[in-house]
Amino acid sequence: MKLNSHQIRASKVGESQKLQKEINRNPIVLVLDNVLDTYNIGSFFRLADALGAEKIYLCGPVVTPPNIKIHRASIGTWKWIPWEQFDSTIDCLKKLKTDGYQIAACEQDKTSVNYLKAKYQSKVAVIAGSESYGISKEVLKMVDQIIEIPMYGINISLNVLVATSIISFDILSKILPKDR
Repeated sequence: MKLNSHQIRASKVGESQKLQKEINRNPIVLVLDNVLDTYNIGSFFRLADALGAEKIYLCGPVVTPPNIKIHRASIGTWKWIPWEQFDSTIDCLKKLKTDGYQIAACEQDKTSVNYLKAKYQSKVAVIAGSESYGISKEVLKMVDQIIEIPMYGINISLNVLVATSIISFDILSKILPKDR
């Protein structure tokens, strides 16, 4: 099933929840660690849909759907992606580790691995951090690896959504069967 943006925007929550079971999901989830901008949150829902992600986790004191800015930025995909809100990113990661997820953080750190050299298992949780502060040090202590994209210009980083997109699609290229 594929829908265009008009169909997605017009879809109803109840309708999408029934049909979500038909969507073939990939073994990847997105974890937003205090991402505060509602347009970024909406864009992450759109990314989660593009990835065929199992779920998106909104962590911290963040705005959650339904919200008009999230709806606009996501073109309504928030209705099609399972999501859950946690007060604490650490509590979310504890649950994901118990469920067998490898935890990968999109962050610049002295221990970061170039995304092209990163190795992954079969189920991966990708953490994206706050637009202003990145991923908290407490959260970074819980991850299996920290992944970064090398920067060749004057700016030290990409937009959180752009970086997470690049890393997430790289993860799928490494964990999905090649014939998919």
